[in-house]
Amino acid sequence: MQVTFYTRNECSLCEKAKRAIAAAGTGVTIVEVDIDEHPKLKERFTDDVPVIFVNGVEAFRHSVEPEAFAAYIRGAAPAVLAEEPMPKARLPLAHDEIRALMSQLHSGWTYHNAHELRRSFRFKNFAEALAMTNRIGEIAEQLQHHPDILLGWGKVDLSIRTHDADAITRADFILAAKIDKL
Repeated sequence: MQVTFYTRNECSLCEKAKRAIAAAGTGVTIVEVDIDEHPKLKERFTDDVPVIFVNGVEAFRHSVEPEAFAAYIRGAAPAVLAEEPMPKARLPLAHDEIRALMSQLHSGWTYHNAHELRRSFRFKNFAEALAMTNRIGEIAEQLQHHPDILLGWGKVDLSIRTHDADAITRADFILAAKIDKL
């Protein structure tokens, strides 16, 4: 379980939220990120800290109570790559969120050059590779989120990124997680 805690220096609400998380007794590990050290995060969250993500999904903003945090953690599935409305899923992710979500994907996925997700599949022949490409295409059409696919004899190479956001987004991870189930 990955908990990312977006904070700032001298933030009394942040300190209160940290105490609430500790009091919840969930034993989760918290990755603390100071938004003032990351211009994009500072622009994204402005004065809305604390913002608390659990497994890459925003769970709390401004405040949290111990009981609410514990209940959320108990109800959070190990893999929180469930679908959400695609417009919301197309917002750029911070590096910490990407790292947390990568741990939920098949180990064959790589985060390539801070630019895209990649995975290669190998098959016995062209027909099996083509069948996999078609299954991936069906998922992409359902999600209206399409990977770049290189099809060759016995291989399928995928690259996934959200072009209109010019970034990695949850939509990329949702697609990758669905491909993992094939």
